[in-house]
Amino acid sequence: MSEPLVSDYSTEMFEQVRDKNETIYWVGKPNPFCFMIGGIPFLIIGMVWGCIDFALFMSTLHNQDGSQFFIIPFLMLHSFPCWGSWLYMVWLWLAHNRTFYAYSNRRLMLQTGAIGTDIKTFDYSKVTNLEVTVGPIEKMFSVGSIRFNTGVMTNRGQAVVTYFKAIQDPYDVFKKIKGISVDIRTDENYPNALRPDTNPGYKTKYKPDDRS
Repeated sequence: MSEPLVSDYSTEMFEQVRDKNETIYWVGKPNPFCFMIGGIPFLIIGMVWGCIDFALFMSTLHNQDGSQFFIIPFLMLHSFPCWGSWLYMVWLWLAHNRTFYAYSNRRLMLQTGAIGTDIKTFDYSKVTNLEVTVGPIEKMFSVGSIRFNTGVMTNRGQAVVTYFKAIQDPYDVFKKIKGISVDIRTDENYPNALRPDTNPGYKTKYKPDDRS
């Protein structure tokens, strides 16, 4: 089994779903800026929208015909993209505080939730297509993301993809998860009691001259 990484976070948040003989090797958390960056375009649009509505609001205050009593409530609703974008950023911040990733000797774990807590687990036997990616912004913060299929299919027949997003040491975490996944699959397909003492086919290298 691969050696575990040193975790910077406690494993207590996954204690409620941890099996009796399960060992959690690592717990990580996404970089806050990279996690929240998806809300910045909406925030910019909301700010521009809010500036326009604020200008209309100020011009309405100078009217003396009483129309402001009808226009002001309309502008409050009309400015939803502005204050809604701020609420979305607050939601992302709350979600970041509750988002943790982990891997154990049995599965991958993901905790999310802005107000409540939602914990999802993915057995190694169901996890496929492990990939590690480091985008331009992630590279600036020395973080990266691990992408994998969960084995769950959508109504359209597409595999559900999940991320360990913007974590520290993405390549090391990827290699550890990959190593454990291979070990688990090997144990399931070829139990220890059935393995021969020597296996001449293990780690053999293909040679072009060996073609039959």
